[in-house]
Amino acid sequence: MNTASNRLKLALAQMNPTVGDLAGNALAIVRTAQEAAALGADLVLFPEMALTGYPPEDLILVPAFRQAAWDAARQIAKDTQSLPCDLIFGNLWEESEPAEPAMSPRSGAKGRSEVRSVATKNIYNASVLASGGRLSLLRAKHALPNYGVFDEMRVFAPGPEPEVVEWRGLKLGLLICEEVWQPGAGVALAQAGAELLLVQNASPYHIGKASERKAVVDAVVKATGLPLVYLNLVGGQDELVFDGRSYAVGADGADAARLPAFRESLAVLHYEKRAGGWVCVDAPMEPVHGDEETIYHALVLGLRDYVRKNGFPGVVLGLSGGIDSALSAAIAVDALGADKVLGLRLPSPYSSTDSLEDAQALAELLGIQTHTVSIQPGMEAARAALAPLFAGRAPDTTEENIQARLRGLTLMAVSNKFGHMLLTTGNKSEMSVGYATLYGDMAGGFSVLKDVYKTTVTRLSSWRNGFADGVRLGLLGPAGPVMPERSITKPPSAELRPDQKDEDSLPPYAVLDTVLRGLIERQLSVHELIAEGMEAVVVEKVAKLVWAAEYKRRQSAPGVKITPMAFGRDRRWPITNRWKFQ
Repeated sequence: MNTASNRLKLALAQMNPTVGDLAGNALAIVRTAQEAAALGADLVLFPEMALTGYPPEDLILVPAFRQAAWDAARQIAKDTQSLPCDLIFGNLWEESEPAEPAMSPRSGAKGRSEVRSVATKNIYNASVLASGGRLSLLRAKHALPNYGVFDEMRVFAPGPEPEVVEWRGLKLGLLICEEVWQPGAGVALAQAGAELLLVQNASPYHIGKASERKAVVDAVVKATGLPLVYLNLVGGQDELVFDGRSYAVGADGADAARLPAFRESLAVLHYEKRAGGWVCVDAPMEPVHGDEETIYHALVLGLRDYVRKNGFPGVVLGLSGGIDSALSAAIAVDALGADKVLGLRLPSPYSSTDSLEDAQALAELLGIQTHTVSIQPGMEAARAALAPLFAGRAPDTTEENIQARLRGLTLMAVSNKFGHMLLTTGNKSEMSVGYATLYGDMAGGFSVLKDVYKTTVTRLSSWRNGFADGVRLGLLGPAGPVMPERSITKPPSAELRPDQKDEDSLPPYAVLDTVLRGLIERQLSVHELIAEGMEAVVVEKVAKLVWAAEYKRRQSAPGVKITPMAFGRDRRWPITNRWKFQ
């Protein structure tokens, strides 16, 4: 930092770490710092838990992991000691570790959380400084989120309330993620003399999250009168997707910088100290994208990172000719490339000519390899084997489920033989009401549409079919149409019996999804939804289906979270449960 001219070049490293890959994450931090130094940066800011990846969950409780994280952090300091810039990055910190120098985490700290009973030592979610080959603790996170997808009180102890950190004569107000959501923390830092607020985040995506963050940050800026920098992680981690979209806000509340969504980025923000305080005078300003584009790219990144970070060579999926498998295949190609996607057509006697044609047309549009394996011989074998036991009983959903399970068996056999992960194609509407077959169409290693309602599937498919600028988003699939229009417009059907349609068993999806959003996202009761004007018989039927399907959902594949209330980490209902919303 040029103190004589009161200028600061602050580099924001919007990075995509892998949980537990300490060596790889450390190397990325060092390389990014070197690149930032070449751009003239004075200080490089990395996101929350950038070294360990986020969320590290119970890895934090493993002593060997903590020691390895500490060793990796010290190595980062050594590897960057000759750089003219300093680094601030997120890592764990154990109170027994020596600091060089260090603020004592106990200073002003609150007592050990009553909730956190697993860890035996005070371990902190921390922000550390690497400067001149030395490592020191700047902050131990005080506000630990313990709701929704967050479970920090299980593994971390709360640090002291935020205090001003002085760096090269500049008074920084350093906040770690949840702390910015508590307006009092920023105000206290401003009152203590902070000149610039820096917020390190690991904030996962869901629809509407950017607006929520913006409202919180704007309130802090208005309350403090200080400029603020919000730096976020990017990348997929199991069911979570971190969207990046880091940005800076001036003391006047106007956006001063904006980084891209869903991809790594290194940006240098040029600040000058003027009469009214620090002002960002030069920084990138990425455009804001619409909902369909944002949701689609979250799904692409979530699938891409799940496959790549877990070492799968590619994916295999069934191609039914319907919209769900079409959209899943398009996302897979956009995420991984056509050469990493294998499609199987698995016809039965009930498969329509239209469906077989649409599945083939989809494969040709996407340029993926496709094979056809009939399940009819398996159906006949199962029928013959079970005939003595089923004698005198009429065919029902049992025979339909056998078809779905034969398809699951075939797909898993291909997955085992070639190593490709099986991508299951069910959507949130189906998963909500149990309109899926255990060990059949639910079989798979990952479900890219698990948190996507059917009506949203239709919107995304239409958007992707008309989207021609895939290069801008880093999509690897073709420009323009990626699926037959008929797959989008024809009535949905499982095709497990003659002339079957989804609406034979379920309300129209526009109605169903409205009820489901009320029950799941809004957590309203049956009576409250009826009071809003929804048809009582429909609401009651859907609610019973949702309650009854919990045991199925508990056995489903993980999938990308895009809503505020996804099944799994967000919504944790007991399977054995006699209390119902009335």
